[in-house]
Amino acid sequence: MLSIKNNIMAANAARHLSRSYEGLSRSVERLSSGLRINSAKDDAAGLAVRELIRADIAVQEQGSRNAQDGISMLQTMEGAMGTIDANLVRMKELAEQAATGSYSAAQRIIMDAEFAEMASEIDRIANNTSFNSISMINSGTGSVSIHVGTTETIDVDKVDMTKSGLGIETGSGGTTIQTDTSSGVDSASAGAWLTITDNAASAYSLDIQFTDASSDNEEALAVDLTTASGAATFTLNDVVDAINLVSNNLGNDASGTDLNYTAAEAVLDSSSGKYVLKLSSRTSLADGITATGTLETGYTSGAVSGGFNETGGASLVDGTTAGNFDAANTSAAGLNILTSTDAANALDTIDSAISTKDAGRASFGYKMNRLEGTVSVLGIQAENLLTAESRISDADVATEMAELTRSQVLAQAGIAMLAQANAMPQMALTLLR
Repeated sequence: MLSIKNNIMAANAARHLSRSYEGLSRSVERLSSGLRINSAKDDAAGLAVRELIRADIAVQEQGSRNAQDGISMLQTMEGAMGTIDANLVRMKELAEQAATGSYSAAQRIIMDAEFAEMASEIDRIANNTSFNSISMINSGTGSVSIHVGTTETIDVDKVDMTKSGLGIETGSGGTTIQTDTSSGVDSASAGAWLTITDNAASAYSLDIQFTDASSDNEEALAVDLTTASGAATFTLNDVVDAINLVSNNLGNDASGTDLNYTAAEAVLDSSSGKYVLKLSSRTSLADGITATGTLETGYTSGAVSGGFNETGGASLVDGTTAGNFDAANTSAAGLNILTSTDAANALDTIDSAISTKDAGRASFGYKMNRLEGTVSVLGIQAENLLTAESRISDADVATEMAELTRSQVLAQAGIAMLAQANAMPQMALTLLR
């Protein structure tokens, strides 16, 4: 029907042109972005899957970087342990040198000085080597977790390469020991630290023997605490003075060396706030201590309490564990090569330290190998996820180009037909003239 009020052909052509133009616009968008899915309306389910895959890819790639950072951290620690290894080898070399009998004591002192320096350097390296403020070789407890995925971690145990961890604590400070804090007093100069009771005059002797396993020739101190009545109390300072009266009057040895020294002191225990008795050996070679307190014969009915808290005749110290002395506050001479015997013993200790170091270094080595394998696997996983994401999300260029060409042809035809349809009402006007 020829009409001028409604141009049905133009409306129809416009509708088809609009659809062709939308298809053309969609193809241009996909080809310019390279993505089939540019918004949720393109493929809502596909978009959801793609975003989950993209998140997994990001996690895998970050996990790979985490593993690489872990490798860098372990390489730093393992490199430091290589230097520790060289120092231990040098210490063993020095111990072997000092173990022979062809060197003098003065020469062994020189060797021991370098021996101690090597141990101190090992301790410094262990305590100062860190990666991003994280230390791995100065503590035998704890671990560092390397996160390599959404839930997976690789735990690397810390190792202790310090002197104490390797068992190579050197020193020439001899032996010290303290009485237990339970016998501590608030004041060293007042109050009863030691009480001796008897029915008659009391005589109490304290025999202190510092020992040296290599020669057994360390100093012995025989201290007398004598009272003129049936009971007596002594402050901590009284006992300290009595012990030092003996240790400061040892005289000289056969070669004229001065043997006098201060063996006892009252020290404040920081944890308890109490004053306790501390005994120290004169020389660096002492490696143990025994102390025996005895009431003189004839006074066995008496008792000793307080600082030593023992009855007459009882041993105050058996090694470092019995009596009123505190084993936790005992220190013996450290590892040294001052004698051939000590040097021979040091060889075994260094061997044990090298084995400990090797075990720790090896643990870092196989963790690095594992992390390198993890980096490879994560790379493959990320690549596979990228492939999956591409299949879901990327535009097929060949298909989109064909669709673009089709939409262009349709759009051009639509425009031409719309122009023709718009001209149709002009035909009706000729009938009205």
